[in-house]
Amino acid sequence: MCESCGCSDHVHTHAHGDHGHFHDHPEHLHEAPRKIKIETDILHQNNMLAQRNRGYFEARNITALNIVSSPGSGKTTLLEKTVTLMAERKIYVIEGDQQTSLDAERMQATGAIALQVNTGNGCHLDAGMIHQAVHQLNPEPSSLLLIENVGNLVCPALFDLGENYRVVIISVTEGEDKPLKYPNMFQTAHVCIINKIDLLPYLDLKTEILKNNALKVNPSLKFIELSAKTGKGMEEWVKTIENYQII
Repeated sequence: MCESCGCSDHVHTHAHGDHGHFHDHPEHLHEAPRKIKIETDILHQNNMLAQRNRGYFEARNITALNIVSSPGSGKTTLLEKTVTLMAERKIYVIEGDQQTSLDAERMQATGAIALQVNTGNGCHLDAGMIHQAVHQLNPEPSSLLLIENVGNLVCPALFDLGENYRVVIISVTEGEDKPLKYPNMFQTAHVCIINKIDLLPYLDLKTEILKNNALKVNPSLKFIELSAKTGKGMEEWVKTIENYQII
């Protein structure tokens, strides 16, 4: 599936003992014209599936958030705290990782209905994976769907999943220059969560510089500063979801 970004094409999904397998065998990638055509075809097919997902979410009044970041930014911890604080809501979670079901197990422990999608050597989720995962989850109308994408600031930016909103997380340990180095991810996001602010006293990072860099590539980006570990700032994040004020 991933000729456009060079990652593997072997995908596994796991839920309650069920297994799904997708195989694609790219050919002639050494020929530049063919590689360009494959990339165009794949993104076109992905966008068509994303529109189907979006229609499904709209029909069921489901709010779907695509959570993206580099590895170690605190995505899973943030989602754990989110589910706990929104215990009255029916929440479903799709966990994207290359291997293991560790994150899905963490989410299930919070009371969320979670499904793990393992991408093998793949570096992102795509709309087809979400389509299959959502139909296995069968989320109730008016529920919340949290999609934790594979930790990667490059490839997930290319693939629309059909989500309502894209949320990029950056931890204060990553530096102020990440939005400039990985502009596509910040350009396509609606919200930027600046996580691990409890560590700011020990770092040289200036959040205003980080925000200004992000605004250079996306002037409409909304920021939320928080610490998923201590809980500081989580109220604003939950309120944003509850009031549908992400954009």
